[in-house]
Amino acid sequence: MASGFERVDEDKERGLDHGAWVPLFLMYPEANIPVCQLSIQSERDGNYHYNLGKALAPLKDEGVLIMGSGAATHNLEVLRKDLDGVVLPWASEFDTWLKDSLLQGRYEDVNQYEEKAPHAKMAHPWPDHFYPLHVAMGAAGENAEAKLIHESWHLGSFSYASYQFTTLG
Repeated sequence: MASGFERVDEDKERGLDHGAWVPLFLMYPEANIPVCQLSIQSERDGNYHYNLGKALAPLKDEGVLIMGSGAATHNLEVLRKDLDGVVLPWASEFDTWLKDSLLQGRYEDVNQYEEKAPHAKMAHPWPDHFYPLHVAMGAAGENAEAKLIHESWHLGSFSYASYQFTTLG
């Protein structure tokens, strides 16, 4: 295939995980839309998931919403209930790097976040909550513009920064 992906395996028995179910429940409480959840490949890298998004990009022309859900930072082992409104420096530095990279269109840097971002391994010890961003970036296209649409923090290091990608001409 032109996308470089030869086939897709479908699992009709598995339900939606919380990363898909929660945002969809909030957006579409009547559950009256068809949904197809894509599984990330933890053993792959950001470029793989970005290219996967590029392969899905034509679906936008058919009215398909392509959404990634995870977290801008996601390290459950270091969450701190005692931090009220305080953001740990490493988390803030990673989040700021991500925001600057996305808003400046440096998607290749985001694809190589493990080498480029400060505190990458601390922010995402496992990539499963970060790769959905790569898929969404790829689906939007190289000339897409990122916009920060929400930012908040929880438990000292959990960033809920959310981005919207608009495909430009």
